[in-house]
Amino acid sequence: MLPDVIAPGLDVLFVGINPGLWSAATGWHFARPGNRFWPALHRGGFTPRLLHPSEQDELLAMGLGITNMVARASARADELTTEELLAGADVLAAKVEHHRPRWVAVVGVTAYRIGFARPKAAFGPQPELLGSARLWVLPNPSGLNAHFTPETLGAAFAELRAAVTAD
Repeated sequence: MLPDVIAPGLDVLFVGINPGLWSAATGWHFARPGNRFWPALHRGGFTPRLLHPSEQDELLAMGLGITNMVARASARADELTTEELLAGADVLAAKVEHHRPRWVAVVGVTAYRIGFARPKAAFGPQPELLGSARLWVLPNPSGLNAHFTPETLGAAFAELRAAVTAD
């Protein structure tokens, strides 16, 4: 189990799909060297410098946190079942109800579509809330997601950052 980086009243709770095997082994979210979460977080203006995954606990002081939709580690997110994603969305809803972040940013549109039964969801702000939190869907920063470059990932994170600061 990869522990959450979470506290009450965060500005943004980032939600990964599930831990990769490398993250599960290290205990750090988005730890695989090819994962682009940390560079996108920095490019998007959430962190003053590029953080290493081992520095994940520094996010709390910035009003940021990380959890996953599904706790089970796997080599690839497509190994997860629909049932796991649906159950994970319920667990996430309970975490959000308990910790009450202002925003929840799901990092992966396919997991969001399946877990929340929103088959037509697109990237960006979502019309519904999760508890009292506003919802945003970001691209998956995995190195396996070739549809997004480091620049376009950073721009997607910057859009969320702008919405968070304007809120």
